Amino acid sequence: METMPNWLHKRAYMTPDRIAVIDEDKTAWTYRELQRKSVQMANALKKLGIKKGDHVGFLMGNGIETVVCMHTLMYLGAIIVPLNFRLTDSELSYQLSDAEISYLISDITYEEKAIKAAGSQATIISWETLQPGADLEEGLQVTISLNQLHTIMYTSGTTGKPKGVMLTYGNHWWSAISSSLNLGLHINDRWLSAVPMYHMSGLSILIRSVIYGITTVIHSQFDPLAVNESIRKDGVTIVSVVSTMLKRMLDDLGDTIYPDTFRCMLLGGGPAPYPLLSTCQEKNIPVYQTFGMTETASQIVTLSPEYMLSKQGSAGKALFPSELRILEDGKVAGPYQHGEILVKGPTVTSGYYNRERATKASLVDGWLHTGDQGYIDDEGFLFVLDRRKDLIISGGENVYPAEIEAALLEHSAIIDAGVTSVPDEEWGEVPVAFVVCRTKQVTEKDLLSFLSEKLARYKQPKSITFLDELPRNGANKLQRRLLGVKR
Repeated sequence: METMPNWLHKRAYMTPDRIAVIDEDKTAWTYRELQRKSVQMANALKKLGIKKGDHVGFLMGNGIETVVCMHTLMYLGAIIVPLNFRLTDSELSYQLSDAEISYLISDITYEEKAIKAAGSQATIISWETLQPGADLEEGLQVTISLNQLHTIMYTSGTTGKPKGVMLTYGNHWWSAISSSLNLGLHINDRWLSAVPMYHMSGLSILIRSVIYGITTVIHSQFDPLAVNESIRKDGVTIVSVVSTMLKRMLDDLGDTIYPDTFRCMLLGGGPAPYPLLSTCQEKNIPVYQTFGMTETASQIVTLSPEYMLSKQGSAGKALFPSELRILEDGKVAGPYQHGEILVKGPTVTSGYYNRERATKASLVDGWLHTGDQGYIDDEGFLFVLDRRKDLIISGGENVYPAEIEAALLEHSAIIDAGVTSVPDEEWGEVPVAFVVCRTKQVTEKDLLSFLSEKLARYKQPKSITFLDELPRNGANKLQRRLLGVKR
């Protein structure tokens, strides 16, 4: 059994006086302070009966106390189940039951929601009213096993019922190591987290920062002005974003540029529009495009900035310990052949909690069937086309919503775009688009004319609807199934 020291325990021993976390109020804690508080809170929860192996959920906003909560549960050896506070009470209740959660920790903001969702199935613990326990390490988990279950994280449910992805300490460890081998590691790095900590992208920042010994700068929510200000004034060197976030940051940035200390814009959530990348190149913003999912403990494929434009639309190559292939009709596809994206490596989940059938369907001989469509070019670069379930087959032709969305986002008036399908008597189904614009001057006719020069006729949407906002989940992922649904 492969073991290592508890990550925070080791980090506080090695570099106790380094800054671990800074929040929006500029409150800063060292690793020594973070470790001490986590030990005290672990002893407090231990008194309430939480023990190793218990499934413990947390329903908390982004903040220093959420970081403490995660490390507290690691000291207890509990299995951590981060919960999305944007879910309805019934959706939360389903996940509480599905993950067999015994205890649910909530901050004061979401305490009422926690009580309604939990009913009698879990004990509610209010974080703010919890009194710190003894500053004693005896009986706490100061050594961890890499095959020990660390987290059950729920998929976003953009294509169906959310499933609990089981991730071990080893999955998270190798994700952190893989990322550092690609992005490099600087002693003065500061990683800004404005993405939810209940999501893989947010949680991975917290785990990586303690392994690396760098500082996490925490924002309670994404605000482009606040993030840009933090890059300029707080020494932030890395930010994790999706295209819509980056677009808003560039709009706010205007004619100014980031300081030389900023070295990585980690971009997930699908291909970025060419104009967006061109603007980043003009402003010397290093963009690392990525492909990853909850099942791979964050990114597993990444494109380095030197290929940002020459391989525009590519997610890059598999990170160092991982493998990548395309499968079509049960055979490994050659260069440029479309098929399902499969990945393999030490960051890949062992399966879904209490979902034996789904696990067997998704994991075959160690290869994870992602459900995403794509191809690999003759140099080994991955191009992600779309989710298989989002694929539109119109008149026998494959139409990928993400391709149409990327084309729409190249228009200067478009802030956000989403594409889904509707039934059609002649073609079976056809794409329809929904957009958010920064001006009311642009018309549907203008946009259709714009697309006619960028997309084949069968790919062009039958209609374009203007909305104030698109349905996105807490991780900022577009929920295509809700497009056009009255809410």
